[in-house]
Amino acid sequence: MKKYIVAGLLVWLPLAITVWVLSWLLGLMDGVFSWVLGISQHLLPAGAETSIERLREMPGLGMLVVVLMLLATGVFVTNMFGQWWVRQYHQLMSRIPIVKSIYNSVRQVSDTLFSSSGNAFREAVLVQYPHQGSWTIAFVTGKPGGEVARQLDGEHLSLYVPTTPNPTSGFFLIMPRASVRSLGMSVDEALKYIISMGVVAPPDSAAPRPRPEGADPDRAG
Repeated sequence: MKKYIVAGLLVWLPLAITVWVLSWLLGLMDGVFSWVLGISQHLLPAGAETSIERLREMPGLGMLVVVLMLLATGVFVTNMFGQWWVRQYHQLMSRIPIVKSIYNSVRQVSDTLFSSSGNAFREAVLVQYPHQGSWTIAFVTGKPGGEVARQLDGEHLSLYVPTTPNPTSGFFLIMPRASVRSLGMSVDEALKYIISMGVVAPPDSAAPRPRPEGADPDRAG
């Protein structure tokens, strides 16, 4: 009985989680759409309230409107005139106390993660964490800079160690380059490996990436 229940769970669980995530995204977009309609009710004539309520009840319309709004915004900000407005908007948000700290932090992270020229996760590597002899997968996010780089001797890397099974939270580490072992797997394969808690192992690469310069294959850390 237990074997059959587990087998059925393995079939339905991925589908259930996929449906749950899509439902959550749809609800989020519908919430944004409802918020826009709520503002519209105060701007439009009183007779338009009935039409607005009908739009609010249409399933999936919120997702369509939000996607079109994002598309239109993207088209607008990619031309010279739109870029000028974006710069003015950023300057305005950067002058508001308290708001500027949150806004600038989120903007820097989002620019790094979603920008087409960005390189948030450059490669998957193997490091000893949280103690000597215990290994985990991390992602290279860059190199230390500014005052932090001046305080360190030798070449170091900035690493992100995600938690399992939720990789959106994790730890930021700065480690010597010689303590990092490069992996041949792609970033996507490494994420699947982490999310599955090591169950879904990526295929062994026939041509692994070269180890970082100065790395000792027998000693790391």
